[in-house]
Amino acid sequence: MRVREHQYFLDNIGDVKSASDLVSNRRLLSVALGAFGLQDDIDSKFFVQKILQDGTKSDDALANRLADARYQKFSDAFGFGPGEVRKTGLQTNMAEVVRLSNLEAFEASVGEQEGSMRIALFAQRELHELASQPISDDAKWFNLMGQPPLRQMFEVALGLPSSFGQINLDKQLGVFREKLQAVTGSSELTQFTDPDGLEKITTRYLARAQINELSGRSDSSSIALLLLQS
Repeated sequence: MRVREHQYFLDNIGDVKSASDLVSNRRLLSVALGAFGLQDDIDSKFFVQKILQDGTKSDDALANRLADARYQKFSDAFGFGPGEVRKTGLQTNMAEVVRLSNLEAFEASVGEQEGSMRIALFAQRELHELASQPISDDAKWFNLMGQPPLRQMFEVALGLPSSFGQINLDKQLGVFREKLQAVTGSSELTQFTDPDGLEKITTRYLARAQINELSGRSDSSSIALLLLQS
């Protein structure tokens, strides 16, 4: 089924000339969104079209105003925004979309069995790419904080509560840096261009995620036992 949909995408995406064209073809849109982990937006057509039409060149483009950086990557992949080059006719670019879709599908299938493993697989790909970007370390951190899977991975790996996301962004950045410094000896994300550094933070995340899960089960068992005894 997936192979057929991907082939359909490659055979037909070249005919798509606008954001409206893409949004109006559910089969194409499903592959396009799925490549960036945004498949849940398949029925939000007005929202998705706005993301695509605005592009990413303007500061007030919708994708640039959202905390989730995946929308920027999604919009940029197709180039429908003002001043951008449309990429739907570029076979290499569209083949990359299909490759990402395959990766997302694989990670999703793994995630059905183990959610933390899906996040770890996502991180192996995205964290290395982010760490390698020629931008400031602050920009890398804010990008990470805007990607829910990476953010969750670091919150768990560094022992931060989920409510941590409610405080001021600059304060969050300071805490993230301080915690990472204590764990790895460096507060900079550039360290994750090194496969060993990437492996260490991923292993730490998986270990802590397992501990949290076992702790949750233990708490649930204790509550169930109390209820049975009452």
